[in-house]
Amino acid sequence: MIIRAVTFDLDDTLWPFPPIGARIEQRLHEWLEQYAPRTADTFPIHRMRQLRHQVDLEHPQHAHDLSMLRRLTIERALAESGEDTALTDAAFEVFYSERNKVDFYPDAQDAVRRIARLVPIASLSNGNADLERIGLMPPFRHAVSATQMGVAKPDPRLFHAACALLECEPAQVLHVGDHIEMDVMGALDAGMQAAWVNRLGETWPSAYPSPTFTCTELSALADWLESHSTSTI
Repeated sequence: MIIRAVTFDLDDTLWPFPPIGARIEQRLHEWLEQYAPRTADTFPIHRMRQLRHQVDLEHPQHAHDLSMLRRLTIERALAESGEDTALTDAAFEVFYSERNKVDFYPDAQDAVRRIARLVPIASLSNGNADLERIGLMPPFRHAVSATQMGVAKPDPRLFHAACALLECEPAQVLHVGDHIEMDVMGALDAGMQAAWVNRLGETWPSAYPSPTFTCTELSALADWLESHSTSTI
């Protein structure tokens, strides 16, 4: 086994997403109450969530671009409420600012830094987090997203794009993520190695090939990579 580089999923791997999602909804609603009150009345949080789901279904061509889908949702809500759709950009910035305020898992930042001292690292995400705004560039060398590539995990093209940027063959790259299908199986099917971050204590499906490494915290992955660095990295 040779590991020359590591790619990381972001949401629910480096930080939990549900608290971010709840905060986004609340902050956006508060902004609409101030600047687009009819929209806030017409689309309280639960109805805005339903509208977002409807927009997702109506625009499968944008499934890889979560920012575009969010913009379309905000624009639709403003239009259906009879308010100025020119407010879309400002409302989206409220959303995006909150989206990039993350609370890391306690083990995440130190583990990422330790791993980055061993090998080049890149992010590989279906989400729309911005590592520059979050403050994680560096230690990440590259940020690869479904939005920029036009395809989403588990499509192998996204994984292969990250490998190309890292100048490594897929078999030499370890992808780290929490999602069984999107991250682990996606990486394995792309010819990469895969580390499963199983924070929820799930059981690995017996019908699937096993990941290269399984951990409940990223600190354990950093320990493992450091212990193998002299012979494998």
